[in-house]
Amino acid sequence: MASQQPIIPSKKHVFLEGPKDRGYELIFALRVFRQFMMGFRSLHFIGPCITVFGSARFPEDHPYYNMARELGKRIAKLGFTTMTGGGPGIMEAANRGAFESGGYSIGCNIELPFEQKANPYTNKSVIFEHFFVRKVLLVKYSYAFVIMPGGVGTMDEFFETLTLVQTRTVTKFPIVLMGKAYYQPMIDYMYFMAEQKTISREDMDLVCLTDSVDEAMEHISKYIQSNYEVKPRKKKWWLFEKK
Repeated sequence: MASQQPIIPSKKHVFLEGPKDRGYELIFALRVFRQFMMGFRSLHFIGPCITVFGSARFPEDHPYYNMARELGKRIAKLGFTTMTGGGPGIMEAANRGAFESGGYSIGCNIELPFEQKANPYTNKSVIFEHFFVRKVLLVKYSYAFVIMPGGVGTMDEFFETLTLVQTRTVTKFPIVLMGKAYYQPMIDYMYFMAEQKTISREDMDLVCLTDSVDEAMEHISKYIQSNYEVKPRKKKWWLFEKK
């Protein structure tokens, strides 16, 4: 007797074969909902976060790695949790800086066939199957984003967040781009877009391009102090939340 195929096949088949039967789609939706609930439950008490994005490919001796490590230290000093994608490179560096400084360090990892091995500098690590679930959680618990040099994934995270700012889905949300040499051509083009009136000039006001960790933290602190109130959350025994 031939073996049965799994109800939900591997991810490479999920999105490119058109509509599935209703049972398949229901199970897929339930799996996505389960990931969201797992993320909400795991991250509800982690405190206000600052998320650091960047390439997984920079080695430990790279200047950008050292910059991200210093950022993690400064985020911890500010009293915030450092959140990253949980992988190597820039993500490891930011987690490491916070972890070694006694701050709280979170990794929201993703299942990938390569590159995304979890780094050892997190107090809590959550693994997601889908990028869109992971990105929602990275935004939901963050009070600011720091975008270090990175590749396509980092660009995706930056522009999706900027779109949320542009559409007023999130407001007064500070974004820092670290690495002038790396990001200046992109910023120049975005100002060109503003000149062409495809974006608003004020959409760029929340974006700070710098090589200075001090300037980055000053930019973030300015918006956090004037726009956010951190409300303590109490654990509930009837939700099996341990005190």
